[in-house]
Amino acid sequence: MVVDQWSDAEVDRVFQALADATRRDIMTRVVEHGQSVSVLARDYDMSFAAVQKHVAVLERATLVTKQRNGREQIVHGNLDAIRRAARLLEGYEQIWRLRADRIDDLLAE
Repeated sequence: MVVDQWSDAEVDRVFQALADATRRDIMTRVVEHGQSVSVLARDYDMSFAAVQKHVAVLERATLVTKQRNGREQIVHGNLDAIRRAARLLEGYEQIWRLRADRIDDLLAE
């Protein structure tokens, strides 16, 4: 299934990035308000470097962008990539709904 011309590798990166609870939490936090990596790191029971690695995974998946502000790097959610991922999931949902409708039709016969 092709959504907005994403390659299979790009789709894999997005959903592998979202497969981790910490990364999903980071996404939730930075979608509304950009936050620095150091502010993000304060709220997790892991090292600053570990949080940086999580942010790097999200960045490779294009789900976040980083903007330098002096010595800090501010992490922002990439709404376009999030919307593209949502459209992909909606496409799968549509496939399953059509399959369920066909099963209903077969059972009604």
